[in-house]
Amino acid sequence: MATQESTILNTPYGGKLVDLVKTGDEREVLRELATHLPDVRLSPRSLHDMELLAMGAFSPLDRFMGKADYERVMEEMRLANGALFPIPITLPVKSDELPKSDQVVLRDVRNNAFAIMDIEETFKWDPQVEAQKVLGSTDPRHPLVSEMIRWGDICISGRLQVFDLPMYSDFVELRRTPAQVRSLLEQMGNKHVVFFQTRNPMHRIHEELTKRAAEKVQGSLVIHPVVGLTKPGDVDHYTRVRVYNSLIENYYDKNKTLLSLLPLAMRMAGPREAVWHAIIRRNYGATHFIVGRDHAGPGKDGNGNPFYGPYDAQELLTKHQAEVGVEMVPFKELVYLADEQRYVEAGQEPAGAKILNISGTQVRNDYLAKGEYLPEWFTRRETSAILMEMFPPRHKQGFCLWFTGLSGAGKSTVAQLVTSMLMERGRQVTVLDGDVVRTHLSKGLGFSREDRDANVLRIGFVAGELVRQHGAVIAAAISPFRAARNECRKMIGEDRFIEIFVNTPVEVCEQRDVKGLYAKARRGEITGFTGVDDPYEEPRNPEINLDTVNNTAEENARQIIQYLEEKGLVLPFASAGKQS
Repeated sequence: MATQESTILNTPYGGKLVDLVKTGDEREVLRELATHLPDVRLSPRSLHDMELLAMGAFSPLDRFMGKADYERVMEEMRLANGALFPIPITLPVKSDELPKSDQVVLRDVRNNAFAIMDIEETFKWDPQVEAQKVLGSTDPRHPLVSEMIRWGDICISGRLQVFDLPMYSDFVELRRTPAQVRSLLEQMGNKHVVFFQTRNPMHRIHEELTKRAAEKVQGSLVIHPVVGLTKPGDVDHYTRVRVYNSLIENYYDKNKTLLSLLPLAMRMAGPREAVWHAIIRRNYGATHFIVGRDHAGPGKDGNGNPFYGPYDAQELLTKHQAEVGVEMVPFKELVYLADEQRYVEAGQEPAGAKILNISGTQVRNDYLAKGEYLPEWFTRRETSAILMEMFPPRHKQGFCLWFTGLSGAGKSTVAQLVTSMLMERGRQVTVLDGDVVRTHLSKGLGFSREDRDANVLRIGFVAGELVRQHGAVIAAAISPFRAARNECRKMIGEDRFIEIFVNTPVEVCEQRDVKGLYAKARRGEITGFTGVDDPYEEPRNPEINLDTVNNTAEENARQIIQYLEEKGLVLPFASAGKQS
């Protein structure tokens, strides 16, 4: 059913706010029915999608997309009825796991039930085709590309009847539906509302820009951070929301400012995502939406180039803003005038004025990594304190050295030397050797591509957990496929994953092969052997490339240590014993 339309706010996209959540007797009937139906398990991404579908954030969608909507969205950014909608919202499942039933109950991985879905349509999809059309790339360094290949092979669609929404125990009072946000905005009494999307901590420049935007539209401001799935390696939402809450409490006008959380699973789709975000914000009441440089960009591709241009997102939303019904507000670059103690737009500073600025790299390396407060002209002291609690000095932060290369390339030999050198500098190291992991963590897996990837992803998962606890991890495994390695990069964190290509030609590996495995593979006694009858996909842009033909193992190990010292992840040996 639809909620009552607002009296002063922008109407929801499509004219009414979808509401799929059942209540009262109808809810109880559905909950009872759910105990008798086979289930479909939702991934965290699909669970977020279902939640936002149910509460109307994706209006006018009232279900996961069917084939007609899906195909036209990919090709034209439009639903089958012609309405602009740039991102596919589908429910992929594995065909061999789909129950033979007209109805299923949707559950999460913890067995919590949320909705009953009528299976009205199933259709096949191709992750490579979707990636190219929607993301503009099939490069596995894009976080969604490396994830999509593990989704199911078919998509299902049909009527959704939601009887429960996911339960949260964190920041409960800030988790609001579109209808609830609209109600609060109605009470503020402003027709114009500007929304600010963020997945990073807010500094003074963000504060200044959002206040100026609200003043310019003469309306309300909603700080609307994403707390679902964001870019791998982003600051966790617990830390970010503490920052946002502190700023709202102390530095914003509460009569026209609202902080509310959005449980969105981002796609990092750049320009298309900016249009999608604007549509979502219209459903929450927006008339204006702030879009920054490289909005929803995933970083750089395998060749070191940005996936999207810095202003592509702004340009695409501007092109469609009349149809979306939300005006694009560009995030303009501001600079700080030291003598006047104020921000001005870049290019409008007085001649000869003293300008202060700090890059993101300086924030991490020159301040947080050294345990020092950020300058108050750049960041509020409360924000600095929160960030310092969560980010220890750089040389105490976690990282993963990911050794990849052919069997016999010398991965374990160099890894062993690096382990000793790190421990010499006071770092405790966990070594995840591919063969050892197969014995203890991956026992029973074979050597098919699926099993190889499963083994690598298990290593990546363990490494990611250790790195989050500030541990130093060395992973040494052939890990032959780029997609799996890039998925591990996502789990561990872009700036904590150091890919080391042990670049040894296959003929040299064969000469060194004391176990005779290559010879057995050449004779056909072993099949599926990487480098002989199974492929190895070399890293395109590894952080470190080791030459094991012209350099000794010790020289290569010292090259790695030098890299870590340059990045501040370990202290030089002379300093290591002096600092705790």
